[in-house]
Amino acid sequence: MNWQRVATVARTDLKQLARARDFWVPMAALGSLFFVILPAILLGTLTGIGSVETVERLSTTLEALPASAKDQIQGDTPEGRSAYALAVFLVAPVAVIVPLTISTAVGAATIVGERERGTGEFLAHSPAATREIYLGKLIASITPGYLTVIVGFTCYSLLVNLTVGPEVGGWFFPTRQWWLMILWVLPPFLALCLSLVLRLSARVNSTAAAQQASGLVSLPLIMIAYSQATGVLFGAGWLPIVLGAVAWTLALVSLVRGFRSLERSRLLGVAGV
Repeated sequence: MNWQRVATVARTDLKQLARARDFWVPMAALGSLFFVILPAILLGTLTGIGSVETVERLSTTLEALPASAKDQIQGDTPEGRSAYALAVFLVAPVAVIVPLTISTAVGAATIVGERERGTGEFLAHSPAATREIYLGKLIASITPGYLTVIVGFTCYSLLVNLTVGPEVGGWFFPTRQWWLMILWVLPPFLALCLSLVLRLSARVNSTAAAQQASGLVSLPLIMIAYSQATGVLFGAGWLPIVLGAVAWTLALVSLVRGFRSLERSRLLGVAGV
């Protein structure tokens, strides 16, 4: 494995992506909407309207949460406890849906796009081995999604601490469960999803077909990842750690199979679908 060639493939794709404003501008807007704008409206409204009947009712619904989750909720007022629960538990889809959506969109077009742009022949005859090409494409697909998580998660953390922190006695976010989700649960699902999407991108004949097929792959994984993220945030014992380990194992197996599936003939568009 020549890591310099892997880096060259990834860097080339990322440079092309950086110049594609029609892609990253909507993706940046998507991240801003889910990580900043909507949470700011919800949390700002919840902490600013005071102890009214709506907040009281919302606070009583917290009793339906699992005991492990209720024990984690901080705050001495109904609005404080409600805002804490909303910030920590109910915004879990943000950290799952956004990076998977962005990375899947990149990965779906990364190989079939080479053929459509006419650069597949150049890549097929390059000194890079097929597994180096595959790994470079994988890194280029994961990077935008996880970069969005880093930037968006930082902004969301500041927002939560500034709006909810005064209600619960100080800065508290990110919690240990959130770190577990970001560092342990999300990465294997990203890798597993993209390993499948890249294989689809190598087999189909157009970017539109790749995006449609990748949607069928990513939707179930998003649902599974979301359920696991919720379990992590609710503090479901060792189960999320074990399931995260299983996801890592499946991701590694899928990546190994992906290394073997990419052929130079597919870059030229002469292999059968």
